[in-house]
Amino acid sequence: MSRDLETQSEVDAETLPRPSRLRSFLDSDIVYSWKRQPVVILATLVTLTMFAAALFAPWIAPQNPFDPRQLDLIDAFTPPMTTSEFTGNFYLLGSDSQGRDVFSAILYGSRISLLVGFAAVLFALVLGTALGLMAGFRGGWRDALIMRIADVQLTFPSILMALLIFGVIRGFLPRSMHAEVAIIVLIVAIGLSDWVQYARAVRGATMVEKGKEYVQAARVIGLPARKILFQHILPNVMRPVLVIGTIGLALAIIAEATLSFLGVGMPATQPSLGTLIRVGQDYMFSGEWWILLFPGAALLMLALSVNLLGDWLRDVLNPKLR
Repeated sequence: MSRDLETQSEVDAETLPRPSRLRSFLDSDIVYSWKRQPVVILATLVTLTMFAAALFAPWIAPQNPFDPRQLDLIDAFTPPMTTSEFTGNFYLLGSDSQGRDVFSAILYGSRISLLVGFAAVLFALVLGTALGLMAGFRGGWRDALIMRIADVQLTFPSILMALLIFGVIRGFLPRSMHAEVAIIVLIVAIGLSDWVQYARAVRGATMVEKGKEYVQAARVIGLPARKILFQHILPNVMRPVLVIGTIGLALAIIAEATLSFLGVGMPATQPSLGTLIRVGQDYMFSGEWWILLFPGAALLMLALSVNLLGDWLRDVLNPKLR
């Protein structure tokens, strides 16, 4: 009788509809934790809004601030929420010294800041992960060489390292190419200054994983080292890397803004948020406060929201912190 009941229960379990992937995700611990934290929900909404605004800037912005033909010098220094008495153009957040709409400049500047941030994080993630896997899996002189380079680089602040790399790369390029390749040089400089944290995290996780039974079993059956490394170890060490990458995105955006503010980033013809802040600083005490305030507030909201999401993701993906 009990055997019949067990058989019937197994049949009933097989006939029950399996939850969809969407339903499984909505019932997961991550979504549950996200719903219970209003600050994280607000940070998510701010981040998604700013990402969408930057992505659809050509359709949202009243003008293209990168196109000199769309600028009206006669509308320079128009206050926020004001219609120009000369051209009839309405400026939601005012205009700067070139008659450039500050709202449009923020949208287009956010695109550059996000592009540099994402590309720099991706570059640092790929480079650091590859070097960390090699150091942790191979060991020996490779591990010693990579970690000593990382230790030397950690003795310098990342922004100074980015400045050094930026200056060295630009030194090898003709002056006529500086404006054209500024965004690429920024990405490489920030990425090379941030790879160390990814390499150290991946190296430590790889050294733990390579001693586990599933790696030993893969070696016993004769799998090549490259297949073990990329198909078995790599997926199991990516969780801390993704968390570091989320937090690193906010740091990369701030690093780009810092470099542009110092005058070694994006040119004034293609302003990022940092360039807009640098331009607005010249008018901070002359009454045109909006040229500095609104780009600074946009950078603050973007970096803070991404950083809050990174902190939450780090906590929710670490079982020891639950």
